[in-house]
Amino acid sequence: YNDALTKAIYEPFAKETGITVTTVNYQSAQVIAQVKQGRPQVDLMDNSLLIFQKMTRLECLEPVDYDRLKNVKGAGIPEVQLPEHAVGKNVWASVMAYRTDSLKRAPKNWADFWNTHSFSGPRSLQSVEVDLPELEFALLADGVPLDKLYPLDVDRAFKSMSRIRGDVKKFWNTGALPAVLLGRKEVVATSLWGGRADELIKQGMPVAYQWNGARRMTNGWGIPKGADNTDAAYKLIDFSLRPEAQAAFAKLYSGSPVVPAAMKLLSEDDLVNQPTSPKNLKTGFDADVAWWDENRDAVTKRWQEWADA
Repeated sequence: YNDALTKAIYEPFAKETGITVTTVNYQSAQVIAQVKQGRPQVDLMDNSLLIFQKMTRLECLEPVDYDRLKNVKGAGIPEVQLPEHAVGKNVWASVMAYRTDSLKRAPKNWADFWNTHSFSGPRSLQSVEVDLPELEFALLADGVPLDKLYPLDVDRAFKSMSRIRGDVKKFWNTGALPAVLLGRKEVVATSLWGGRADELIKQGMPVAYQWNGARRMTNGWGIPKGADNTDAAYKLIDFSLRPEAQAAFAKLYSGSPVVPAAMKLLSEDDLVNQPTSPKNLKTGFDADVAWWDENRDAVTKRWQEWADA
């Protein structure tokens, strides 16, 4: 991910502007603590809009001055990706991947994933340790339509999760693990972050994605309150929203552009595993970050109790 950003965004930005971009890995809690102390150590953050929703609530982000972002005006970026305190830049998704040699036919949706009679074999799903639990997939498997998911029926979701629990070999707790489980043939199907099985597919392993029912999340930029170099931060944000920069990143990583014009710069091969390609856009859904921000702690507590029961 960082390599793709460096090649597609940071290096050409530095060449054009003379502004050097230095990246550091961080936990959002660190930056929140720094802001509360009045000493943020970073000028620009790359994270999910869900994290930025939380940081906005905690008054840790600068409001975005969209007048300083010329590549936003008239670009057709969806409003949901342009909140008051952050700027969306790329869309990623949690999807299904499966072994084509272990299943007699391809699972078409999460109901098939849950159908362990017709599609037998061990599964893997995401643990709350690494990110949001996949309650939406449990509800889709139980017959809830895509456009009726939110607000999530948590009771119904956990009942659905309980039905498949015995066939879940592992609730994965790192982004790399589900692809490892698939590669070792320890599971026949798993949820994973889009792009995580690409290496297996390139190696010729009998692995495929199913994009039906994909849960989309948007990553974006946020400026910590009190940051020193806001002018440079705005310049980098604006550069990253150029259609050609967005397309360059998407060619290197399975993270769809938020700028519609960038999609026209991608080939059919590039579009296959992009969350917002015309085909995948119809069959997936956008996570409701406001709902998750409000309910995440309660759902996490319930998940932990459910997992320990």
